Amino acid sequence: MAGIAALAFAYFLSQFYRSFLAVLTPVLEAELGATKADFSQASGAWFVAFALMQFAVGVSLDRFGPRRTSAVMLAIGGGGGALVFGLATSPAMLVVAMTLIGIGCAPVLMASLFIFAKTFKAANFAVATSWFVALGSLGNVFGATPLAAASESFGWRPVILVIAALTLLVAAALLVFVRDPQRSLDEPADGVGFGGFVELLRLRVLWPIIPLTAINYAPAVGIRGLWAGPYLTDVFGANALVIGNVTLFMAFAMVAGSFLYGPLDTVFKTRKWVAVVGNTISVAAIGALALLAQASLPVATILLVLIGVSGASYGLLMAHARAFVPPHLIGRGVTLMNFFSIGGVGVMQFATGAVVTGATVPGEPVAAYQSLFVFYAVALAVSVIVYLKARDARP
Repeated sequence: MAGIAALAFAYFLSQFYRSFLAVLTPVLEAELGATKADFSQASGAWFVAFALMQFAVGVSLDRFGPRRTSAVMLAIGGGGGALVFGLATSPAMLVVAMTLIGIGCAPVLMASLFIFAKTFKAANFAVATSWFVALGSLGNVFGATPLAAASESFGWRPVILVIAALTLLVAAALLVFVRDPQRSLDEPADGVGFGGFVELLRLRVLWPIIPLTAINYAPAVGIRGLWAGPYLTDVFGANALVIGNVTLFMAFAMVAGSFLYGPLDTVFKTRKWVAVVGNTISVAAIGALALLAQASLPVATILLVLIGVSGASYGLLMAHARAFVPPHLIGRGVTLMNFFSIGGVGVMQFATGAVVTGATVPGEPVAAYQSLFVFYAVALAVSVIVYLKARDARP
């Protein structure tokens, strides 16, 4: 349990790092001259680096186990990247820092899912994953109002440097407390390396699941971690504390959504249709936000909360895919699907930056954000349609 607790703290930091830019938008614009395109690149760099590392993480989990994989990468990438961020003097340094942090955070959740898959019954995988994600998502909460208040009181640099030190402490805890699961006697010895990913991609049963896995998380985390700050500032004139409060509500909604999705597959005896209904609600909420983008701050907040709740189907989709992955490829199986999930977010961060830049109309700030929300809604709707062809995996 101490090892799982250490991993939970590490995942807390991972969630914080992927979402804290929205709150620091005003001060980074003022002090470093960062633009919306810079923030898009920095946020996208985190997700792309995180996603690309999944292949190495998958092989490392199967060969070396979760303890060394998670501890070493979090210390070097996470702690080192946070140090670079705290000392940044230009937008380019922010991009470098976020890239390093993405690399450092890459193995944390996957190490946890690897342990769950090896030690828990398959029927409990969705609940364990969703609830672990929910607890870790409290990092989103800390990256909202508490971060805004702390940065105003002590300055953003000291706060980030303290978090860098905390990251190194958590990495040390992983090395001390995490225990690698024993390989079962009937499990073949691993010797396929990166070829295991090719074997997984030959499983056609995974193909319809991949697009929704790649897109379902992108609107909630993209808006919460990147676009909420500029949107609320440009359309409603919100300051850092208002942004912090709104994103705090959205963060709590994402936590609640993960808890809610967790047991639904066992309640309704289906994973596929729970994901279909939940993500259809998400499409409707994003579409409503596009139509009502400048209605009022309370209306926008309610819709952002709904997007947060309905966009938390990550754990459910991971369980759906995991049901079709052979035992000797569990490490690569969970990391492959996580590659598509986080990679989808990274691609969408870069794409949405281009969408907002291209749709910007001088004197009409709402136009860019309406285009942004329409883009998210259409992409998610298409992925849901493809997912309808997926084979169900009943718990």
